[in-house]
Amino acid sequence: MAQIDAGEILPNEHVRQQAIEGRLTQLHRGHAYAEEGDTFEIDGTTFEVTAIDRRTLGDLTDEDARAEGSEDLAAYKRRLERVHDSFEWDDDSEVVRHAFEPRE
Repeated sequence: MAQIDAGEILPNEHVRQQAIEGRLTQLHRGHAYAEEGDTFEIDGTTFEVTAIDRRTLGDLTDEDARAEGSEDLAAYKRRLERVHDSFEWDDDSEVVRHAFEPRE
């Protein structure tokens, strides 16, 4: 377990704010940026990484999309296409889920 910078998992202020508000409890990234048990801090709140899972985009569900702050999977796909210039959804693309929660 290590203390890591929140920016390693949550790459911008918008997603960090969603985590603080409890609207974002996981984030899929192209690579693993943490290990289970690692901690990070946002605005005085400590979060613990509770799971690191390798998946494909085709594995994602509406529930996953909501855990990442989107209304549903269709909205999540649109968001990814909007924020990543050359992004194209491919069900076979491998991603890593970083799940986390505030630590008491």
